[in-house]
Amino acid sequence: MDVIKSLFYFILAGLFEIGGGYLVWLWIRDGRSPWYGLFGALGLAIYGIIPTLQSFNAGFGRVYAAYGGIFIVLSILWGWKVDKIVPDKADIIGGIIALVGVLIIMYFPRR
Repeated sequence: MDVIKSLFYFILAGLFEIGGGYLVWLWIRDGRSPWYGLFGALGLAIYGIIPTLQSFNAGFGRVYAAYGGIFIVLSILWGWKVDKIVPDKADIIGGIIALVGVLIIMYFPRR
């Protein structure tokens, strides 16, 4: 159950980071209202808090290293669904490798 909760927090953090960054992107790159930037900054601040909810006693560096793999996969999915960029074979292989890294870093038994 702790693994499912941990993965939930990783995914939630990713959605806030990518979503917040996307809103800032729309504000600056697409000339949207400054409200986009404000809400994007708020999302990024929430993203910074969510990893602290991890129940594993893994430490900051390990949690963020593992989160990086989740971020990679979520970014590929975001690009596919929001930007309409279909993942190619390299994206899929890289995403799988990143997820394997998450599993090893966070959930592999240690001494």
